[in-house]
Amino acid sequence: MILINVKWTVKPEYAEQFPSLVAEFTDAVRQEPGNIFFEWARHLTEENTYVLIEAFQDDAGEAHVQSDHFKAFVEQAPDWVSQKPRIINVQNVPQDGWGEMGEIAPR
Repeated sequence: MILINVKWTVKPEYAEQFPSLVAEFTDAVRQEPGNIFFEWARHLTEENTYVLIEAFQDDAGEAHVQSDHFKAFVEQAPDWVSQKPRIINVQNVPQDGWGEMGEIAPR
């Protein structure tokens, strides 16, 4: 599995509407063959920051970055960010998605 985490610091004028700005792209990525998950969250302490957590099957990464929707997003996104997104990209993760945390269970 390919696991990617990206921090997006958005210009203040786009912070509230950012989820709607990325909605079409998000929907398209989630439909890609090999996509395991593609999830956005707003950072709790860093102002105007969103975190993207995404995972793909090991052989799906190249198709993702070559897709028309990815290329269109890369053209639009610079207008919305206040700095370069920060990324962690890990290849060959020996897992197929989310697993259960062993230390905590509902009471």
